[in-house]
Amino acid sequence: MALTLTAIGVYGAVAYATAQRSREIAVRLALGADARRIVGLVVRESAAWTAAGLVVGAMGARLLTRFIETLLYNVPPTDGLTYAVVFALLSAVACGAAVVPAMSVVRHDPTRALRSDSAT
Repeated sequence: MALTLTAIGVYGAVAYATAQRSREIAVRLALGADARRIVGLVVRESAAWTAAGLVVGAMGARLLTRFIETLLYNVPPTDGLTYAVVFALLSAVACGAAVVPAMSVVRHDPTRALRSDSAT
């Protein structure tokens, strides 16, 4: 349950942050940047932020293992496989969350994104 809620939260935060960059993405497109390179840039930057968050989260989890040990059932608090699966899942969710809004902006005419963003 906690992993599902975390994945939903990560998806929402990363998708929102990427959608806020629609004007920047549109400017890059208008100046002639390749759409694949733009999406790659957005995903790399999101992956870097996600990696930083995972490192901080892993350190926090490691520090708090004695407090959460009573909440775990048949899983040791320092189970490497569990950490690896959680990291892989959250990384995949974050990268997917970055791709969806970036592809949405890249598929449309850049002037549309620039026009809709300048009105606000």
